[in-house]
Amino acid sequence: MPDPETAGAPVDVGVAMAALEGEPESGDLHLVAPFRDGLLVAAVDGLGHGPEAAHAARVAGSELERDAGAPLTTLFERCHRRLAKTRGVVLSAASFNTAEGTLTWLGVGNVEGALVRAEPGSGAANESILLMGGVLGYQLPRLRPSTLSLVSGDTLVFATDGISSGFVRLFEPGLPPQLLADRILAEHSRMSDDALVVVARYSRESR
Repeated sequence: MPDPETAGAPVDVGVAMAALEGEPESGDLHLVAPFRDGLLVAAVDGLGHGPEAAHAARVAGSELERDAGAPLTTLFERCHRRLAKTRGVVLSAASFNTAEGTLTWLGVGNVEGALVRAEPGSGAANESILLMGGVLGYQLPRLRPSTLSLVSGDTLVFATDGISSGFVRLFEPGLPPQLLADRILAEHSRMSDDALVVVARYSRESR
C-alpha cells in the first residue's frame, strides 16, 4: 500500500517485496522519509540474506531516516561508518526537492535505478542511475550524486538484484505506482534472492 506519510504529497510511492523462500525475513529494505520541501526514497540491500542482512539494512535505514534532508553524500558517509561492524549494504537513494522540481540520486553497489519520463517525446530521455562499485560498511567509493529536473508524471524505480534487469522495457507509465511495483515483482523476480521494487512518481506540475 502507498505510504500514509506521503498521502497528498507530490510524490506517490508504491512498494513490493519478497524474502527469499525459506528465510524468516528479507535483507532488502525501503525507506520513504519526508523532510521540509522534499522526500527521501531509498532501496537498501543487506549483503546476503536472512537476519544478518536484515540487521544491516535496518542500521542503514535508521541512519538515513534520522536526517533525511541532509545531502546524499553526507547520508552515505554516515551509513558507511555505522555499518562497519555489520555485513554491509548496497544502497541507492533519491532525494526529491519538491519546491524546485528536481531529483538528486546516488547509488553504491547494484541496486538498479531508472527515471522513466512521462513525456518521452519532449526531449527529456529516460535516465539510469550511475552505480559506483563498493559496499557501505566495507569500501566507500568516491561519491558522485547527480541532479535531474522533473515534470509531473516522471517515475523513479529502484530494484534490488532479486529483480532481473530489463524491467524498464516493459514499463507501463500509466499504471499507478503500487500496481507497477506489484507487476514488476511478479514478472521480474529471480526467485533466488530477496527482491524489492520501489516506484515513486512525481505528480506536481513543473514550475
